[in-house]
Amino acid sequence: MAVPKKKTSKSKTRSRRAGNYKLEAPARSLCPRCGAAKVPHTVCPTCGWYKNRVAVDVG
Repeated sequence: MAVPKKKTSKSKTRSRRAGNYKLEAPARSLCPRCGAAKVPHTVCPTCGWYKNRVAVDVG
């Protein structure tokens, strides 16, 4: 069975694992009714429409 010759340093281990902690901006789409930016597949926070109907009364 293979055995490492040297101990892997903390910095090497942590830099290898650091790729899992990348932050990315959430996806954005435009509301077809008002043109405001919103998260896809959700109700528009500006006008309250979703799938060509009023889903939430925004007052």
